[in-house]
Amino acid sequence: MRGDHEEPEPMFSYISAAKRVPQDHPLRAVRSMVDAVLKELSPRFQKLYSHTGRPSIPPERLLRALLLQVLYTIRSERMLMEQLDYNLLFRWFVGLSMDDPIWDPTTFTKNRDRLLRGEIAQLFFDQVLAQARDRGLKSDEHFTVDGTLVEAWAGLKSFKRKDGSDQEPPDDPGNPTVNFHGEKRGNETHESTTDPDSRLATKGRGKEAKLCFVGHVVMENRNGLAVGGCVTTWTGTAERDAAQDLLEDIPRRNRITLGADKGYDVPSFVEGLRKSGVTPHIAAKIRYSALDGRTTRHAGYQVSQRKRKRVEEIFGWLKTVGLIRKVRHRGLPRVDWVFTFALAAYNLVRIRNLSAVPS
Repeated sequence: MRGDHEEPEPMFSYISAAKRVPQDHPLRAVRSMVDAVLKELSPRFQKLYSHTGRPSIPPERLLRALLLQVLYTIRSERMLMEQLDYNLLFRWFVGLSMDDPIWDPTTFTKNRDRLLRGEIAQLFFDQVLAQARDRGLKSDEHFTVDGTLVEAWAGLKSFKRKDGSDQEPPDDPGNPTVNFHGEKRGNETHESTTDPDSRLATKGRGKEAKLCFVGHVVMENRNGLAVGGCVTTWTGTAERDAAQDLLEDIPRRNRITLGADKGYDVPSFVEGLRKSGVTPHIAAKIRYSALDGRTTRHAGYQVSQRKRKRVEEIFGWLKTVGLIRKVRHRGLPRVDWVFTFALAAYNLVRIRNLSAVPS
């Protein structure tokens, strides 16, 4: 007999959103780690908010929602609010009941900006890393550093002369016609009117130049966890300069090793590492390498050369999942905040996967 296709709407539901989420769902382990992190950050949240006025979106719920946006590659906050409206898994993770109203996207964005000014991303990242350390998943001796271009939220049409000599009335204010063929353009004479912090850069020969930032990551070699990261403007020495700064923030008890690609094989950088108590396990150039037998003859050097390639897995995740291929924020401080928060999300996924593997 044919079944009835009518869809009656029940008036009540006696099953909560938490009970609808399977016990072995990956987000359950992530949620427990995030709750522990947010508990540690609660005193810092208290300093960001006034004791008077209308209640804002709780920062704990806001950060959980932003974490979902990174983990599930949701391209806009308006779409994130739409998902929160009907996705029971998302409601449970954020901490909303099935009947709680969803925030207006503009309200959500304004509340998020408060956290952007409070350096919460770095604190969140540090607390996630502390959990990895407590679980014995982090190496304290062997590290790898690398950098990647992060495309800015700005088009090449916005890259104009700093002196304004090429400013002409546009034929179309929304999408003007720009002919820059044959014109020599560089960061010394031009800058983007959309995002002045971005720079025209290319990662290799024969590749097109884009307006970009540079994202830097320091990875520990044992399990491939990110232990440091930041975003800087592009310069010829941006990767090496950022590596020096990131290494200063890594606590150390003994001498450590640092793996890197051939771009870091520069005499000044190698000597700087040795003076600061770091053994340079850098891929040696074929000619004019700054490395010698003191380093390359040891078996540990070959191990670092194999391990250092795993940093590309972090960049791959950030760009395919974590919304970092082309950032949707403008200005170096905001891009750095988003990059650091995405690194924390990567570490949460990595810790969950490592903890799920039987020892």
